[in-house]
Amino acid sequence: MPRAGEVPAPRIAVTCQGGPRQLGLQQGSDLAEEISAGLKTLARLEAFRIRQPRRLPYGLFRWLSGRRASRHLLPALRQHDPASLERLEGLAEGAGLGLNALALMNSLEPLLSSAADSTAVSPPLGGCSAVAVTGDRSAGGEPVIARNFDYLPLIQPFYTVRDSRPFGRTRSLEFTVAPLAGAIDGVNEHGLVITYNYAFATDTPQAAPPLSMLIAEALGTCRSVNEAAELLSSRPRWGAGMLMLADSGGDLASLELSHTRAGLRRPGPGEDLVFHSNQYSTDRLRQVEVAVDAVYSDAAPTPLRGCSVLESSRRRDARFSDLLTASRPLDADDLALLLADHGETGKPDDGTLCMHGDYWTTTACLQWFPRSRRVRLSYSSACQADFVELTL
Repeated sequence: MPRAGEVPAPRIAVTCQGGPRQLGLQQGSDLAEEISAGLKTLARLEAFRIRQPRRLPYGLFRWLSGRRASRHLLPALRQHDPASLERLEGLAEGAGLGLNALALMNSLEPLLSSAADSTAVSPPLGGCSAVAVTGDRSAGGEPVIARNFDYLPLIQPFYTVRDSRPFGRTRSLEFTVAPLAGAIDGVNEHGLVITYNYAFATDTPQAAPPLSMLIAEALGTCRSVNEAAELLSSRPRWGAGMLMLADSGGDLASLELSHTRAGLRRPGPGEDLVFHSNQYSTDRLRQVEVAVDAVYSDAAPTPLRGCSVLESSRRRDARFSDLLTASRPLDADDLALLLADHGETGKPDDGTLCMHGDYWTTTACLQWFPRSRRVRLSYSSACQADFVELTL
């Protein structure tokens, strides 16, 4: 385990094999120190601590939050995704922690990303920008998804690459965080890639499996963009996001999800390219997005209060459009340079593709290659990326 606050070098940190409980047990056992440290880190997570009543001791607040998370999450998993429940139970057992604690850590993103009040919202834990190329826009002919994971540096020491080998399902290489049963990004042995950006939806959340768990399920069962989009769109889910999908056949799509709606967007005719940040593009999803004038409320961390919710996404999408007007093919180095962009002025902030904000910053850069079943990644800002390559 790295020392407190130290960012690990990208590597396959854990290999999990077996049924759902064995998958969780192996991860929990091998990453027990990281998971315990992650639980302690909640005390420094302002988005979590803001919700603590002033006179309630932190230890009791965290315990009550864990009970509340379990009451929401566990029945939903029992009904809709019993395999993920078994995996979560194994994770808790392997880490030597109570199930409530693991339920809390696996519920944080949907719990903290509610935007039901369209004029003042609290933020999810991250942002992110992603671009995918295929066909004539890919210099090597292979489809590629490249993306920046804009997140809290506080969580960076717990980044994990997991080799998941579920019995009776498809093996996958997944980027996640040590306490999570689900996956944030990944590629499976059929060459399906899924990456996850967060979004701001106002439709009413439901108690259901978090999106990260559904991504892990899709990687374990699907072969193509079409199969993954159908599974992810049809299943009950807790959370809102923008998923970039690619497969070894060269298909690309941006799947926009809210708690209750889904919209699929593919490249236009002859374009062979699609990008997104954290703002919906399809009409159906824009109907449940925060208002264009929405600002962060006093329930948000201090650096965000009073700031526009969608401005960063608008700026990053516009910058993508400006930088991708030329129709030349792009290779991995081109994509890395694109995502290292600091805007027209060269001064990075919370609205540049390589994000350097007071709250979020680019903490990992990932490039996924479906046909060769590999990833290039760096746990750093895009402008300082030193990629390590891992192969399934």
